[in-house]
Amino acid sequence: METAAKQADLIREISGVNPYKCMKCGKCSASCPSYNEMDIKPHQFVSYVLHEDIESLVNSKSIWKCLSCFACVERCPRDVKPGKLIDAARQLVVRQKGQDFLLADEIPELLDPDIPQQLLVSAFRKYKR
Repeated sequence: METAAKQADLIREISGVNPYKCMKCGKCSASCPSYNEMDIKPHQFVSYVLHEDIESLVNSKSIWKCLSCFACVERCPRDVKPGKLIDAARQLVVRQKGQDFLLADEIPELLDPDIPQQLLVSAFRKYKR
């Protein structure tokens, strides 16, 4: 098992994001259509990566509630791209399962009926490779 610091480095590497640029303005969370569904909000997600609390991130429902619409990426004045950090955390979870993709049959068990279909399509598109 990797240390939290190595996992945080991996999330930064996969995402290509520098979370240290975040000024905690909250514009990313304010523009998030899934805000009410998330236990860790986009602006908080950046802080979790900075503080290397990766276990909380990968166990949160936020990584699966994110629609990958990247509204947070567009609204960030510092180009932090929290949506890409969330996507990288998803990748970390999948890789820890010993795979680097999701099968179509695996996606429904990660979702609940209240999740928008856009998330399903986005997840399948990203993880079918």
